Amino acid sequence: MTPLVTLIIICVYLGLLLALGMFASRLFTGTKEDYQLASHSIGPFLLLMSIFGTTMTAFALVGSSGEAFKEGIGVYGMMASSSGIIHSLCFFVIGVKLWTLGRDNGYSTQIQFFRDRLESDKIGLLLFPILVGLVIPYLLVGVISAGGVVETITGGPPGKPELGALPFFESTNGGVPREIASLVICGVVLVYVFFGGMRGTAWANAFQTIVFMALGLVTFYTLSDKLAEKVGESGTLMENLRLLSQQIPESKSTRAEMSQTQFFTYLFIPLSVGMFPHLFQHWLTAKSANSFKLSVVAHPLFIMIVWVPCVLIGVWAASGIVMIPPPVAENPNRVLVFLVKSLTDPVLSGLLVSGVLAAIMSSLDSQFLCIGTMFSNDMVGHYMGHDRYSDRTMVLITRGFIIAIVAVTYCFSLFEPPSVFALGVWCFSGFASLFPLVFAALYWRGLTKAGAYACVLSTIATWFYLFRASGYGSDRTYTLDITLGGTTYELMPVAGIFAASAISLIVVSLITPKPSTATLQKFFPS
Repeated sequence: MTPLVTLIIICVYLGLLLALGMFASRLFTGTKEDYQLASHSIGPFLLLMSIFGTTMTAFALVGSSGEAFKEGIGVYGMMASSSGIIHSLCFFVIGVKLWTLGRDNGYSTQIQFFRDRLESDKIGLLLFPILVGLVIPYLLVGVISAGGVVETITGGPPGKPELGALPFFESTNGGVPREIASLVICGVVLVYVFFGGMRGTAWANAFQTIVFMALGLVTFYTLSDKLAEKVGESGTLMENLRLLSQQIPESKSTRAEMSQTQFFTYLFIPLSVGMFPHLFQHWLTAKSANSFKLSVVAHPLFIMIVWVPCVLIGVWAASGIVMIPPPVAENPNRVLVFLVKSLTDPVLSGLLVSGVLAAIMSSLDSQFLCIGTMFSNDMVGHYMGHDRYSDRTMVLITRGFIIAIVAVTYCFSLFEPPSVFALGVWCFSGFASLFPLVFAALYWRGLTKAGAYACVLSTIATWFYLFRASGYGSDRTYTLDITLGGTTYELMPVAGIFAASAISLIVVSLITPKPSTATLQKFFPS
């Protein structure tokens, strides 16, 4: 019955989250602006918690541990250290400027900004399906991981469903099936987003960020102590770290499996935050430009606190200290949860898995709300008339589309991909390759409407071509190979997509008519 204790703790946590979301909904004023942007009332601390929570997903926790298990400790340098610097740089260079323009011009979404800046009414029809199409894989990363976490932690030993939380599910050894767990988690997120809007989302994100950071450190300390016991004798945390570091195979303690060019072209991927539509929406909730200061300074530190433990746990799992059964080794998404389950007691397992779920759900809510906001503002409101509908009706339209996206995402999640990390990388590659568009829109007077269209079309065409070449993400080692002077250089696909995006934007903008004087004065008043 021990996994049942774990399941009860997870259910209690989900109940607390629902209660918090419902409480936040009591502060809802009923206006569209309050539902979508919390009336621009979010201060520095809540902004930091909500931004960090929405950027730290299953990709950072479940995915990084699994990827470190397979590829080694180089995963940290590849993603975390670069993300810490580049994310904060994007907050400062992109976020503050977009917040100012959003406040001055009443924007709620990226598409509204691009319509004005590019003097193009139809840019929304191009960007909306592309942004939604890229967000859905991002959502899948969370939904699939959440279901897998719950199924793994609540199941019994192989072939013994009677020792799981729910013995009547024999196919999962008594664990809650991934499909059911994913459905419940989607439902919980849907409820507090549906009723609480952006304010409920921001509060829930802050709560969940505190939960997963605190419990993540507890997980790290506990697992290091348990693993050290299996090696020799556990001591202080630093002694355990030194002991465990000696057990890491040489192939996992370096980036030997990854070429230098492949490693450095990963640096393009963190630029994706500059084009995340849900992050744009969070930026617009800030009370003032000063609210960004804490996020710019603290974000790299928070990334280190989350990523270092996850990556170390992954390489420890690869060291052979604990025997990883073939089903888990073949599905590295479940390595972290397997270690938690096998090395801790049911109560602690429930708490630690609640922390993992907190990280996953703190991203799902922002993304669901963002897509609903884009649909109601950029499709319904813009093309059918903002004055045609009341705020109450627009909120209902936003909620209705959120329900539809949750349903579509859940249906797609029933087909589990081989790697959360690989799915996340392809998703982020698409967003990162659109970074030249937002950067040029903010800082280059010469960007034209035709240049922007060329950028978007070349990005999506190149992305789809390379995605198909990789077997739709099934080839996790897929790279672009370029031979110069007899030497072959391996590049991440994002490098090729980014290059196509930037070159097409620049070349076409240089040979096509420039924006009007009125537009340039509006966006470049100096």
